[in-house]
Amino acid sequence: MGRLDNKVAIITGAAGGMGKADALLFAKEGAKVAITDLQEDKIQEVVAEITAAGGEAIGFKHDVTSEEGWINIVNETVTKFGKIDILVNNAGVSNATPFLDLTVEGFEKTMSINVTSIFLGQKYVIPHMIEAGGGSIVNISSIAGLTGGSGAGPYTASKGAVRMLTKATAVDYAKHNIRANSVHPGYIETPMTVDMFKDERMTQWFQSQTPLPRLGKAEDIANGVLFLASDESSYITGVELPIDGGYFAK
Repeated sequence: MGRLDNKVAIITGAAGGMGKADALLFAKEGAKVAITDLQEDKIQEVVAEITAAGGEAIGFKHDVTSEEGWINIVNETVTKFGKIDILVNNAGVSNATPFLDLTVEGFEKTMSINVTSIFLGQKYVIPHMIEAGGGSIVNISSIAGLTGGSGAGPYTASKGAVRMLTKATAVDYAKHNIRANSVHPGYIETPMTVDMFKDERMTQWFQSQTPLPRLGKAEDIANGVLFLASDESSYITGVELPIDGGYFAK
């Protein structure tokens, strides 16, 4: 408890899955959290859950590809809580369209949600981190950002871009005591993957790909994100952290 005392965090895509797990854990560890998602009703349910447990949270309906939306959320967070110490860019979309069937519009939508959103978040949060004397940015990528994924060209491209954008941010803003790291989840049970894991045979196949004999849970990711967000990782920046059950150990 208390690992994020006196910290203020913005977490995107927090209505469910990994983002919600991040928000609940951050609040439990003492952070004041501003959480965002397109699902307004669900984001307010998460806010209510946090406040009922004694935490502090505000929630916003948020299109992460909207520059105006980012400006408003950053300003309202600073107005409410006084500063921003942590940014978790969790919002994202999957796209498994075969490459030759992919449209330009489909490719650009995936890149906009998965990459442009991170650019915008960093663009408007970093000045406040500089003013506060430092901060931690955690960008959620994927194991697909570390290796080629069959049948997932745009998703793989976007998650690889997240990894490299994170490294560039780490190098550029280390002088301001701002750290930037990426997290690369493996096969995780979330609302976004629920359809993928409905087939028991598919689930068994996914489990067979990792040395640890189970699918990951949102809380597994949240624990790693918490470490990177906290001062415990104060000398870690520009790294990619796979949380993948040993997928890349093979």
